[in-house]
Amino acid sequence: MRVGFIGLGTMGNPMARNVVNGGYDLIVYNRTASKTAPFRHMGVPTASSPADLARQSDALIFMVTGPTDLLDLLQRPQGILEGLNPGTVVINMSTVSLDATRRAAALVEAAGGRFLDAPVSGSKVPAEQATLVILVGGDPALIDQMEPLLLTMGKKVVRCGAVPAGTAMKLMINLLLGTMMVDLAEALVFGSRLGLDMEAMLETIASGAMAAPLFALKGKAIAQGDYTKHFPVDLVFKDLNLVLTEAGSLGCPLPATAACREAYNAARAMGWGDEDMAAVFKVLDRLAGR
Repeated sequence: MRVGFIGLGTMGNPMARNVVNGGYDLIVYNRTASKTAPFRHMGVPTASSPADLARQSDALIFMVTGPTDLLDLLQRPQGILEGLNPGTVVINMSTVSLDATRRAAALVEAAGGRFLDAPVSGSKVPAEQATLVILVGGDPALIDQMEPLLLTMGKKVVRCGAVPAGTAMKLMINLLLGTMMVDLAEALVFGSRLGLDMEAMLETIASGAMAAPLFALKGKAIAQGDYTKHFPVDLVFKDLNLVLTEAGSLGCPLPATAACREAYNAARAMGWGDEDMAAVFKVLDRLAGR
């Protein structure tokens, strides 16, 4: 099977490398052509356009920023749909809206392809280590067929239901992720204002019912002042916007999520949009007058 991969950013680059490491024949495309250079040096061929990528692929993986990117790369002149062969499997692993997922599936299927909705839970390090959790919506038989490919990039495939259930699951888990990060930041800022030692606070959190890998990882980063991006503020903000748009259409109130979204918005306003989501601590710390 030849796998086409489109979107070689912070997540897509290591995911594509893991496809190669898993023994698959890979071809890549990226709108910023310089991002394909590491793959060319590995001997991985590069497509000249999305349509060219589609013509040469049995399965296509998207790992792009958002809904607009997904739909544009499918429909633009020399886009994926122009080169799509009958029966080709298109797997969207990007975080997009439910509407964009439905539209992408309809476009692919109308062009004779097959579609899986398969966003991932995890950030840069799990992408590098092939330990992502892959949240899949689609036909069960097609998931069975593609599961070995998906497991080159992740440790687990969670079957969520029909399209767009994978995207729905991703929005649910990112709601929890985004709000938990703000909760941790608020607790650490509050404790700091009370005069508590940072390491002692983190030990307390890790020793009881509130222990969580997220808190351990992000707490350590905050203690060290290390905001190197793994899941950047800009993308958390984008994902919480997607969550709140879907919730609004459902009449489902999410007051805590809305408040957390504005904490990330403040981080963006302060110039920290390209830093890790843990930078929300700096926002709250500044507002607290430290």
